[in-house]
Amino acid sequence: MADPQTPNRAANTPAPDPSRTRDGQALAHIRRAVKANAAASPLAKPAPQVQPAPATPPRAEPPAPPQRADPASPVLQPALSEPAHMPISAAHPSRVRKRHWLVVLSFIIMVASPAAATAWYLWTRAADQYASFVGFSVRMEETGSAIEILGGITDLSGSSSSDTDILYEFLQSQELVRRVDDHLDLRRIWSRGDPAIDPVFAYHPPGAIEDLVAHWDRKVRIYYDNGSGLIDLRVLAYDPADAQRIAQLIFEESSAMINALSDVAQEDAISYARDELSQAENRLTAARVALTAFRNRTQIVDPTIDTQGQMGLVSTLQAQLAEALIELDVLRETTRENDPRIVQVERRVTVIENRIAQERAVLGTGANGDSAFADLVGEYERLAIDREFATQAYTAALAAFDAARNDARRQSRYLAAHVQPTLSETAQYPKRGLLFGMITVFAILIWSVVVLVGYSLRDRR
Repeated sequence: MADPQTPNRAANTPAPDPSRTRDGQALAHIRRAVKANAAASPLAKPAPQVQPAPATPPRAEPPAPPQRADPASPVLQPALSEPAHMPISAAHPSRVRKRHWLVVLSFIIMVASPAAATAWYLWTRAADQYASFVGFSVRMEETGSAIEILGGITDLSGSSSSDTDILYEFLQSQELVRRVDDHLDLRRIWSRGDPAIDPVFAYHPPGAIEDLVAHWDRKVRIYYDNGSGLIDLRVLAYDPADAQRIAQLIFEESSAMINALSDVAQEDAISYARDELSQAENRLTAARVALTAFRNRTQIVDPTIDTQGQMGLVSTLQAQLAEALIELDVLRETTRENDPRIVQVERRVTVIENRIAQERAVLGTGANGDSAFADLVGEYERLAIDREFATQAYTAALAAFDAARNDARRQSRYLAAHVQPTLSETAQYPKRGLLFGMITVFAILIWSVVVLVGYSLRDRR
């Protein structure tokens, strides 16, 4: 008979862990399989007979909860009656493969070796270089026309961009390199670094002029600001005095070139003004000769003066004629027709009229069409106007020539230095740290690209 408290104890007993229940059942299943195999074997001995123990009522085991699907996993758990087969794969230890050694080897070849070689060369072989700096700009003084020059109106303008562009090209030209080399022997100055020890930065003499120009671009750095028109130069040499002398000579040759451009422009202006003055002189001379010939031919210095006198005489005669006519009218009204005074006054009127007609004929205004004196007056006025215009043109041409000659005496275009050639006290070049860092960074970038390309090609296989 079962104990009445057994159900209570079973009810109070906590539910077993499902994982432990599955493990226990799997172990029991294995044990039952082993016992079954042992019993089936012919070598197995019969088990001894054991007296059964007095029957005791078995304890009531709580029923195992039914297996449910794990909500977090889409796979159902195995049944409690079957053993759990859960294969576990062991992780293999990582090994260094061939591709890893290739990556390390490529890093040594493409990054470590160039960086080490660069550091060794820069700090053991490269010679110290000194820098000299100079800065200048082209200034131009512009003048106005001849009238403004006579009035004293001038203005000072800024730099001329066209002249600055010409100077920038001149600083890179073979002509300037040849001039500086003729004065200072650039081959000797730039080969003091011993090309056998420093073949990268030193010049290899003797070399052609093209080789010297190519090395010039490395030693002379030009900084040109197109907006402001300022030019700055950096000159390198193995001696600070040599660098300063090269910078000073470059400034002097540049100034001479700008002065040559100014001389050409001034010579053109003077030549033009000289030609204008010559033409004005010839025109004035011809006008004066023509006027002199007119006076010798007509024996009249100024026909306008004679004309004024003739007109004054005609005016006087007209006044006398008017008085005579009035007197004649009075006599005809107060005297007889045969009065001798009437005849006398009529004769006087006739004489005055004849004289007026003769004077008008002299002036060219008579009725007979004789206009000789009028033609003389017109010819004189034309010659006088030509002489006056030639005189004014000569005055303007002479003023322009004087202005051009005065401009030629002073520099209207010159080179102004805002930084005189400097003398360095310490060697700042080559920039060893900067060059080493740049070469190392670029080597790392190239190596990274090569490794990434290699791995991408490997993944495509």
